[in-house]
Amino acid sequence: MGSPRAGIGFVPEDRRIFAELTVWENLDVAGRAAARPGRWTIDAVFELFPDLARLRDRQGGFLSGGEQKMLTIARTLMGNPELLLLDEPSEGLAQLVVEVLLVKISELKGQGLTILLAEQGVDFSLALADRVYVLEKGSVRFSGAAAALKSDRSLLDGLIAL
Repeated sequence: MGSPRAGIGFVPEDRRIFAELTVWENLDVAGRAAARPGRWTIDAVFELFPDLARLRDRQGGFLSGGEQKMLTIARTLMGNPELLLLDEPSEGLAQLVVEVLLVKISELKGQGLTILLAEQGVDFSLALADRVYVLEKGSVRFSGAAAALKSDRSLLDGLIAL
């Protein structure tokens, strides 16, 4: 996903896992296709996502939506990206799963991975973002530090209402 040779990994909203392959096989295929050596191995992604380690022999098509999203992120990490593009990572997931993903993405950010997030969930976005661009009907409604948006209650209330 994305442009692995350029160091870009893309995690699509619609997951695009190999449903007939096991979790381990999905990761193995991604690792074999990786054009960039780096720290991400199957063991490393299993450490980040212990639930996937437990499900290593389950076919991707039999995973829950949250498990599939974790697998998609893990598979993308196997390409050892320098920039991770995340498209709507919380879309359609139960709140408990969203909270787990928030922690895991925050861990990736804490490890120095650059993340570009396209997300409609304001709280999810603000929990991760350093800088924010708010788009409304194709126009930039806000651009600036996440802290500035958090402190602008009137703008924040308007976003939540959207």
